[in-house]
Amino acid sequence: MLFRYLATGQSLASLHYAFLIGKSTASLIIRETCVALWDVLNSAVMSQPSTAEWRDIAEVFGQTCHFPNCVGAIDGKHVRMLKPIRSGSRFYNYKKFFSVVLLAVSDANYCFRYIDLGAYGSSSDSAVFGHSHFGRLLASNALELPAPQNLPGTTYPAMPYVFVGDEAFALGVNLMRPFSSRGLSVERRVFNYRLTRARRVVECAFGILANKWCFLHTPILFKLDTAINAVKAACVLHNFVRQRDGYNFEDTLSHALGRAQLTGVRGTAHGAHVREHFCRYFMSPEGALPWQMEAIEN
Repeated sequence: MLFRYLATGQSLASLHYAFLIGKSTASLIIRETCVALWDVLNSAVMSQPSTAEWRDIAEVFGQTCHFPNCVGAIDGKHVRMLKPIRSGSRFYNYKKFFSVVLLAVSDANYCFRYIDLGAYGSSSDSAVFGHSHFGRLLASNALELPAPQNLPGTTYPAMPYVFVGDEAFALGVNLMRPFSSRGLSVERRVFNYRLTRARRVVECAFGILANKWCFLHTPILFKLDTAINAVKAACVLHNFVRQRDGYNFEDTLSHALGRAQLTGVRGTAHGAHVREHFCRYFMSPEGALPWQMEAIEN
């Protein structure tokens, strides 16, 4: 029954007639099965990577997205839901519907390495990230990231391993965001293009998730806790299926999850220095791509 619901988004009334059980029984089965799936699969398919696993993730990013020393792409999406009881406007987002924010970190194989779910729909990506467990781990250097390493073809300086995100996230030593779109030099436009190539994997991961588990295309008609548990179950099932069956490219092209709200945030001076070095590297003979100049002109 759970898989029927996750794959189709059928209402409890429809499940009641399909399985000849009461609506309250169907709701209880879905809720308890989602919790069980998360408890069993979380440690198996979404555990925190070790230092060696971070290096493996970075190697795949370098090969497929041509962004060296990248260990993940970060983004947040709105998951539609019913207005929680006595919640006021906290879950009412800037797109004028009620939602919770799904913050995710994806590797280059479109698997989620970390998710945070349940933040108010009115929150921005940067606020959700800053208050998330993953954000606190990154800020305290507790993720066991590898030591800084030279970029391919260079001998100096050693560069830190980084995550990539959009304009909603604050620039940091281990978190790269694009340059502002105003008055960009060619060098900075190339950096934005290269960062976007790496960051789009999380968009593709969201597309695969929503198109395989179609209950995400419509508002989730459950209480807040059950809705959150259903999305968490879908995320670990996404990894479980992705690691065994691969994916359909067409599923990555679109999804029904709204983009989380963007807000201006300030970065650190050290983070800006790291970004500038990546910027220069992407224009150097060692780091340039043959088609990057043509890509930024189109």
